[in-house]
Amino acid sequence: MANAPLARLTLITLGVADLARSTAFYEALGFKRKARKAEEVAFFDAGGVVLAIWARQNLVNDAGIDGEGSGFRGLSLAWNVASNEEVDKAMIRVAAAGGTVVKPPHRAFWGGYIAYFSDPDGHLWEIAYNPSFPFDERGCLVLPE
Repeated sequence: MANAPLARLTLITLGVADLARSTAFYEALGFKRKARKAEEVAFFDAGGVVLAIWARQNLVNDAGIDGEGSGFRGLSLAWNVASNEEVDKAMIRVAAAGGTVVKPPHRAFWGGYIAYFSDPDGHLWEIAYNPSFPFDERGCLVLPE
């Protein structure tokens, strides 16, 4: 498999109940909407990865799966920031935009500072400051070796 493409995460799609409500929520958090000609899906620049939101039923139909299920999905998305203060400010922004605070900002056992929220459809997000993962000049996380 010498010519296999490099595995990389390029786009995350969240199935949502109300596209307009979710679009407004993510715009209020500061995500920049792009590719606006696509009317049934909203695409956001998420700093090197694309965040897409699409009607949940459309996503279920496209994947050909059973759409039943609720509760924790075994997944959280993360929004890393550069300081404890940025975690606090981001959570204020989340609450103002209509997100649900799941766990308020607090010191993490591993030395960082984190908080959890859910979006209007219950998708779980973590906002984190990790002093061991700095940002490069493009704003991307740098993982230690």
